Amino acid sequence: MSPLFIQYPKCGTCRKAAKWLEENHVEVTSRHIVEENPTREELSLWIDRSGLPINRFFNTSGLVYKEQNLKEKVKTASRDELLDILASNGMVVKRPIIVTDDFVLVGFNDKEWKAKLG
Repeated sequence: MSPLFIQYPKCGTCRKAAKWLEENHVEVTSRHIVEENPTREELSLWIDRSGLPINRFFNTSGLVYKEQNLKEKVKTASRDELLDILASNGMVVKRPIIVTDDFVLVGFNDKEWKAKLG
């Protein structure tokens, strides 16, 4: 099965990642993060599979993150509360995300993507 590429088409980093995928001939299934926001269950699974702390899944440069003052909440909230926040709005979730059966990549990092997908 091809990797799932979760992205927001207007995001510059997502466009850069999409171009990288195309140039490196990586076939993916694309999913618009706002039109089809990840569910709480998906996020929980992906966070575990990524090996990253839950706070790495937050789009810290996004307007919603700043407007809701999530910087402080992320430090003190429980995992369940944080999953609810992430599942409530795709714009809160860091992107792009690559999901496979074996690993999850959050954000675009050329070297990391090359190592896993190239």
